[in-house]
Amino acid sequence: MKMIFAIMPTSLSEQASKSLLDSQFRVTKFASTAGFFTGGTTTLMIGLDEDKVETGLALIREQIPASEELDSAHFRVTIYVLNVKDFDRV
Repeated sequence: MKMIFAIMPTSLSEQASKSLLDSQFRVTKFASTAGFFTGGTTTLMIGLDEDKVETGLALIREQIPASEELDSAHFRVTIYVLNVKDFDRV
């Protein structure tokens, strides 16, 4: 099992989470902070089977504007993919 953490500007998070949910991924979304005096960021947490990681990453990447469309006040999305040893839903 894997866990994706995708840290992104809040303005991108709504469409990214909708895209993942529409594709039957489970998504937990929470507000986060990145740096000093930085605008709002959101972190998406997605637990998924290893064979679905590339699909999940592709769905997230589809929602990221091309570099030339971003102004200097925005940053790109930071994505971590972690191994999950144990998982339990209660």
